[in-house]
Amino acid sequence: MSVMPVDLVATTGVNLPHETLHVVKGRRSGLTISIAVHSTVLGPALGGCRVWTYDSWAEAVNDSLRLAEGMTLKNAAAGLQRGGGKSVVYVPRGTVLTAEERHDAMLDLGDAVESLGGAYMTAEDVGTSAEDMALVATRTLHVCGLPSSAGGVGEPSDATAAGVYAGLLSTLERVFGSRAVAGRRVTVLGLGHVGSIIAMRLAHEGAVLTVTDVNPAKRTLAEALGARWVEPEEAHAVEGDLFVPAGVGGVLTDRVIDELRVAAVVGPANNQLAHRSGAARLAARGILWAPDFVVNAGGVIFLSMMSEENPSADATAARVEQIGDTVSEIFAVAQERGITTLEAAEEVALERLHAPANA
Repeated sequence: MSVMPVDLVATTGVNLPHETLHVVKGRRSGLTISIAVHSTVLGPALGGCRVWTYDSWAEAVNDSLRLAEGMTLKNAAAGLQRGGGKSVVYVPRGTVLTAEERHDAMLDLGDAVESLGGAYMTAEDVGTSAEDMALVATRTLHVCGLPSSAGGVGEPSDATAAGVYAGLLSTLERVFGSRAVAGRRVTVLGLGHVGSIIAMRLAHEGAVLTVTDVNPAKRTLAEALGARWVEPEEAHAVEGDLFVPAGVGGVLTDRVIDELRVAAVVGPANNQLAHRSGAARLAARGILWAPDFVVNAGGVIFLSMMSEENPSADATAARVEQIGDTVSEIFAVAQERGITTLEAAEEVALERLHAPANA
């Protein structure tokens, strides 16, 4: 592999406080792989690998930097002894990887991770799977989330959904004074692995459910749940109690925020705010937002704790449930300080991040 020289300022427009940026061209796949390590203050960085299409390799590198910083906050807020990092395999827009190219890319990723000497551990993310991580594991030990058939801990969707649900209940309690789901009008945007689990649990507990997905085949699930189906572009405007973004990021644009007709937003989608200012815009409209990097941390908690020596499933589940307590803490801090829930979540995460230095 050859290392590409990268000017952080030229690539991102700002001086970022990342510890490491490693950009290589895979010798097998020929694809550009970026690994950003934002922080190892709390421990080795943990964050998944994203295989995605971009307009340029610089855009992919920028994404790895942004996502790595988010992982630092996520892991810190979750109380993990893990830093934040992320890897991105750049797929040029319009390119579809063959099975062989994908196989080679995972081997190249493994070599890139191994070259960092344990500073970063990868896992699955958007565009990758547990089976992909099994391939990565043939080149490095610094990987988690392998399928159970390969001796790994398996897919983290159940844990992610459990954490989101804990945050959802805390949000209901804050807004309505009760954690009861029955009768609450909830719209779920996105019925992937995690969104489907959340929708099924909401339906089971008596929510009045509206759902949608870009894949029309998901209508079958909607019918099975007795849920109303709307088109994806209409979901945010459905009147109700909760809006649950469970698809791609950036859904909370200024227009969407202005058209929301709910009391609160809480869901598993990453990077929900199209712009940071969206947090203040939501607050100005009286809509409570549970910050995504706190709510969706169940998966990384699962991967981290179940990959330790002598892992405890009960302790892991308990830590995932604590996401609800953290969400409640963030709501309280935001109200007491007169700040947005985003600012409050960042304060909670940074306080935990810097606690060792102040001990």
